[in-house]
Amino acid sequence: MNRIITPIKIIAAAIFAIVVSILLKLEFSISAGIVAILSVQPTKKETLSTALSRFQAFVVALAISFTCYKFLGFTVYAFFVYLTLFIFICHHFKWNSAMAMDSVLISHFISLKNFGFAELKNELLLFIIGVGFGILANIFLHKKADKIERLKNIADQQIKEILNRMSMRIMDLDFSGYTGECFIKLDKAITDARIFARENANNQFRKADVYDEKYIEMREAQKEILREIYRCIIELKTVPSTASKVSEFFKKVSLEYERNNDVHSLIQELSELQEEMKRIKLPEDRDEFEDRAILFIMLKRMKEFLMLKRNFHLQYINSKC
Repeated sequence: MNRIITPIKIIAAAIFAIVVSILLKLEFSISAGIVAILSVQPTKKETLSTALSRFQAFVVALAISFTCYKFLGFTVYAFFVYLTLFIFICHHFKWNSAMAMDSVLISHFISLKNFGFAELKNELLLFIIGVGFGILANIFLHKKADKIERLKNIADQQIKEILNRMSMRIMDLDFSGYTGECFIKLDKAITDARIFARENANNQFRKADVYDEKYIEMREAQKEILREIYRCIIELKTVPSTASKVSEFFKKVSLEYERNNDVHSLIQELSELQEEMKRIKLPEDRDEFEDRAILFIMLKRMKEFLMLKRNFHLQYINSKC
């Protein structure tokens, strides 16, 4: 859909800019359409930032061209001198996107053979109209909330499945298909969601609109903890006496893994489970001893996993209430 909307948006900006310029009886009205085309950027913030830098560059271009035309006349040679100076200045201030657009407008003075108030007004209006319609086109960029929500839901569901599979693998050393491939799908869902969230953030004028990006950052951090837990699980050689309790807790986390869950009760239950495991008599068998230690480490990682969600909930959800 975006492949269709973006060209339509650019075409509309160019046409409206040209029509308005014609109605105002401006010279070189087609140039307003070119300016509009060059002004449309992928996001609102980029469009506004680019427009500001191009206006600064345009003011400089006017000053340089006025001097060149005054002393060298309205000739191609004067334009060559202007280009040399202007391009060096643009390169220094990183106004590279302004070089072509502003120079097109500056070249009009050669045809007009004058640099008076009327000619200056003509070029300023072409610039303002073209850039203005470029900005207006991007104002109608809608936040892709549905797309992000779908990707976040996919990531959440995959995390629930990973937790559930971990629960089963703790109790079944021969659990089939436990290769870690599930993390590949989770990586893709989180990466895609991050791209859309960043794009949407750049299409919002409010600095506070960072919920989606922070949510995805939280899930990505949780994903890395799950990877650590996975590496622990595949080292298990036995099913210790404490394995069932750990398995049940992982299962419970997978079932209660909801976006609006503040996980307070889960953290409390986890702390109680850790204390309970400390009181259980240590096994004499070396393999079981090592595996119980692994299970205890897994619970510590799980606490980190839940605390990420708890902190996110306190900062970004409770603050909205």
